[in-house]
Amino acid sequence: MHIGPTLSRLSRFIPVTIATVAIFLAMVSAAHAAAFERRDVTFVSQGLKCAAWYYLPGDLLPGDKRPAIVMAHGYSAVKESWLDNYADKFAAAGFVVLVFDYRFLGASEGEPRQQIFWQDQIKDYRNAITWVSMQPQVDPARIGVWGSSYSGGHVMHLAAFDKRVKAVVAQVPVTNVWEAYFARLPREAIEGIAGWHALARAERMTSGKVLTFPVVGPEGQPAVLPQPESYRWFMDMADRAPTWKNEVTVESLENGMDYDPTAFIHLIAPTPLLMVIASDDIVTPTDGERKAFERAREPKQLVVVPGGHFEAYHGPKHLQFFEPQLAWFQRYLAGKP
Repeated sequence: MHIGPTLSRLSRFIPVTIATVAIFLAMVSAAHAAAFERRDVTFVSQGLKCAAWYYLPGDLLPGDKRPAIVMAHGYSAVKESWLDNYADKFAAAGFVVLVFDYRFLGASEGEPRQQIFWQDQIKDYRNAITWVSMQPQVDPARIGVWGSSYSGGHVMHLAAFDKRVKAVVAQVPVTNVWEAYFARLPREAIEGIAGWHALARAERMTSGKVLTFPVVGPEGQPAVLPQPESYRWFMDMADRAPTWKNEVTVESLENGMDYDPTAFIHLIAPTPLLMVIASDDIVTPTDGERKAFERAREPKQLVVVPGGHFEAYHGPKHLQFFEPQLAWFQRYLAGKP
């Protein structure tokens, strides 16, 4: 066996291979960069500035007016909490995209910090739609909304009444907060929760102090989202989303107890509704999502992806959640079959 000539041939091959790979990676990087442009912007909602990412497709020409998608996150999460994993792909497919942080959260203005009132967050969606519809690159007659988990409920409630919305995607959405999280509790537990909120109200009235409560915590510790998978996801996400805080005002908890975003789901039609849910969701229970979808009117579609709530955002099942969403927006906003 002639090892010398073999090594000689390999030595000539390896640099070429490395150079080829380097050129290929550079081409991929350049193509990805050219697929869209992302700008940091703000818009005003109820007198406060909301921080946002504004995406423009790379093939946008002067005078073009594209369909737009408005996006925000679920309970307490911010735009850096994997929303770029969706927005990048929507923009690369030719959509203008606006991704924003609600008031009181993330990089947006508002006091008290970490206040989550669903009514306020839906107003932020409305104001985001107004802002994006005024941009020169956007066709205001082709605006869609996207929401996930808590904001999945927001976009359904919004689309029932705001007919500027021409297509809706609700991913693993919250449906009825009371039915999902409180209805099965014993009476003593409900009375205990009511008493706790009464004390918190008295504290706010007498001292003005804003009390907070953890969003997630280790198993066995009280938290808004007590599931171990919620704790793991938020903790894993925290490094990429430095503006996220693991707390919410106690008043927010009381405010959200009566949230029923699918009460008017039958009014979304004729706006097309896509619900993409997880088969084994214990955060926003799958059974409640199925029942809510049954009450929606056509045009509608339900996609069920095997797995749990947080598998939607990244990882091996992410594309199973994403691909039907892109197809939905392409069909109803871009007019592609």
